[in-house]
Formats: sequence, structure tokens, C-alpha cells
Amino acid sequence: MAEQLGSGLDIEDVREVFDLFDFWDGRDGLIGAEKVGDLLRCLGLNPTLALVKKMGGTDKPGEKQFSFEEFLPIVKSLLKVDDIGTFAEFCEAFKSFDREGMGYITAGEMNYMLTSMGERLTDQETDAIMQDTDTSPDLDGNLKYEDFIKKVMKGHEWKK
Repeated sequence: MAEQLGSGLDIEDVREVFDLFDFWDGRDGLIGAEKVGDLLRCLGLNPTLALVKKMGGTDKPGEKQFSFEEFLPIVKSLLKVDDIGTFAEFCEAFKSFDREGMGYITAGEMNYMLTSMGERLTDQETDAIMQDTDTSPDLDGNLKYEDFIKKVMKGHEWKK
């Protein structure tokens, strides 16, 4: 039985995805560091770009490569990182736009936050998130941000 790593992953899962990336990258037992984020996401993890870089990922092809033995500790350490933020932390960020303190922000403010702050999303990504979470403004053009945060933090479970 393969060693369990957490989040439903075991070493065999990581090896399978690593080998698939290696297959398309020359079959030399190495993957380029620029593919670390994509590989982690294929494993069902969702690291930020900053976290990928912190763990050795790069933007430049050919700059650095990892063997499976070098990549596995990256996966293990990422599984230990709690980089997602809490419900309270997200609410605090939204409250800075909630001038009346009523739990609502305008659709424009929501769009601004998602496209201009942190890891900036494109307008298309923002539209997809709003549609996927079934988040639409009320008649006054306001969004209840706590409901939105709860849906986003659940992941894609809202689609099930």
C-alpha cells in the first residue's frame, strides 16, 4: 500500500502525475520548475503563484528542473501549508468596502476586488466565479459577501 500524504493523495498519485508531465517533457525523469504549479494543480492542490515560487517554481522555462525525489517534498510541504485564509479574514477584506456595515458591497466593488487585488483575476474568470457560485446582485446592485465567501471556500461543491 502506498504512503498516504494527506488530502486523499498518496505517493503513487504524485508519481503518476509527475510521470505524465515527464512524458510530455522528454522522458528524462525531470520536470521544468515552470510546470510545478500546473503539476500541483493536477494533483488537486491550489497553491497561489507566490507559494509556487516560494517552493521553487519559476516562470522561465529551462531555468531549473526537478526529479521526482526533489518534487515529492514540495508536495508534502504544500499539504502542510494553511495558505487559504479564514472566513473571518476574508470578511475583514470585504468589510473595507462595506461602508454602511450591512454585509453588502456593490457588484462593481466585487469586480474591482477580484480583478485588482491579490492574485488578479481576469474579467472572464470573475464572471465564471460569479456564475458558478450563483452570485448575482440584488435589485439595488448589491451582493451579500458572506454568502459569496462561504460558497467560494467550499470549492466547487456548490455545483454538485
